[in-house]
Amino acid sequence: MKQKKVNIRYIACMGMFTALAFLAVVATEWIPKISGFLSYEPKDAIIVIAGFIFGPLSCVILSILVPLIELLTISSTGPWGFLMNAVASCAFTVPAAWIYSKKKTMGGAVLGLAVGMLFMTGCMLIWNYIVTPYYMTMGPITDVAEKRKTVGGMLTTVFLPFNLIKGGMNAGLAMLLYKPVVTALRGAGLVSQSQGKKGRFNLGFTLFALAVLVTFLLLFLVKLGKI
Repeated sequence: MKQKKVNIRYIACMGMFTALAFLAVVATEWIPKISGFLSYEPKDAIIVIAGFIFGPLSCVILSILVPLIELLTISSTGPWGFLMNAVASCAFTVPAAWIYSKKKTMGGAVLGLAVGMLFMTGCMLIWNYIVTPYYMTMGPITDVAEKRKTVGGMLTTVFLPFNLIKGGMNAGLAMLLYKPVVTALRGAGLVSQSQGKKGRFNLGFTLFALAVLVTFLLLFLVKLGKI
């Protein structure tokens, strides 16, 4: 009976995180796209928080489930967009959650998020080079080989900074939101006292997280040509 109750709580939390991550995508659709096609979505911040609480496998589940819902509802990029979204989310959240599972401290969270950001950035350079030519529209260019040449020239100027900025913004958001989310889930009885990091409000860590978020937000605005 106890195990069944735990499973019900886990399913309820996963459903909640799925809904929040999807709503985060919908709510930020108005944000301008970098180079006209690269969208910032804060869903990875929500997915990685779930991973910090429930472990890396939860990140894998959510990284597939949320893009699948996008594919069936609001996506305009079809199966290719689903694939790239799922890979990017997994690449960022799974390493972060795995490192944090081994070292459940503020330092472990920061290290995990930094590794996730860098791993996702490197991983997506490979995936963008291979996959993007198959679905990206490039004016009169229709040949995949020619498109790949164009994409190759965009790797360091477009895809690299975009993924670093996206990862940095989501890392900052995750650090800011983790404590309030865990506290709310405990208050609702959806997670036990043993799940998630315990501790009091830490002003220094909060200011650090805010600085990370603001720094990468400013870089995002620079990349958009807004400042």
